[in-house]
Amino acid sequence: MNIPISSQEITLLPADNHRLSNFCGQFDSHLRQIEKRLHVEIANRGHHFKIQGQAVAVQAACAIMEKLFTMTEQEELTPEQVHLALQDANVDQLVQNSETSKKESADQVVIKTKRGVIKGRGENQQNYLRKILSHDINFGVGPAGTGKTYLAVACAVESLLKEEVRRIVLVRPAVEAGEKLGFLPGDMAQKVDPYLRPLYDALYEMLGFEKVDKLIERNIIEVAPLAFMRGRTLNDSFIILDEAQNTTTEQIKMFLTRVGFGSTAVVTGDITQIDLPNEKMSGLIHVLKVLDNVEGISFTFFGVKDVVRHPLVQRIIGAYERYEQKQER
Repeated sequence: MNIPISSQEITLLPADNHRLSNFCGQFDSHLRQIEKRLHVEIANRGHHFKIQGQAVAVQAACAIMEKLFTMTEQEELTPEQVHLALQDANVDQLVQNSETSKKESADQVVIKTKRGVIKGRGENQQNYLRKILSHDINFGVGPAGTGKTYLAVACAVESLLKEEVRRIVLVRPAVEAGEKLGFLPGDMAQKVDPYLRPLYDALYEMLGFEKVDKLIERNIIEVAPLAFMRGRTLNDSFIILDEAQNTTTEQIKMFLTRVGFGSTAVVTGDITQIDLPNEKMSGLIHVLKVLDNVEGISFTFFGVKDVVRHPLVQRIIGAYERYEQKQER
């Protein structure tokens, strides 16, 4: 059966050659990226573009091109930004009329940090941010690259800057990911640093190296292994437990009962990447069943479509999911 081909012409204004060059990319690399992802053909003469392909894909390409051209007014486009714009543009969003799109933009949750503004990409990330802002205990579960930890750290930084909390506590179970690391030299902080590096990276990006180091020195930002949480009660804090799939059932119960008054907790993890010994049940899998209907606790589940890394990461995760489903059958 022949699939009908649609075509559409658009003109990107204002007619600024510098912005046009930025938009198209070196040797039209950004246009080729859009063509490859949406299976369309793009031809242009100056600021006039003609897009051909399936109707939905053509509509998607036009919307993405207009969005990217608007971005060129203030920044240099990169292949990553083009990828993320493509990622955001799912079919459901494309068929909505402009009034609905404007309403969605108005409803967007925006997180402000020292280094700029952070927004959730796509509906799932936006819902995740809304839940964190309205619940005391939150779970973000899904594969790598879906922004679970990054967005949680962004919310923590904003809460600290607004003085809604007095400190940020970042927690991770110190479990080796398949490798035997052996004896590590140094004091306790140096021993656990490698496990907590992704959390540091997000903080540095949002606050800067000097600011983070000063806050850590003053104990306003505390980064600690999960084992150090026993016996504590954390009031007026924003607490993040990362890599929760590597907690035991006892550990995650212990962590959740540390939450005090005026505190927000976010628990993130990927139940497909458990590094616990085989006989140990993941605390994250267990707690999702135990707390399923508990009022005041939110759950956000991310999937392959929410991945915001390199397109191949999406395909790799999808391939693993399909393989595991076959094995189960």
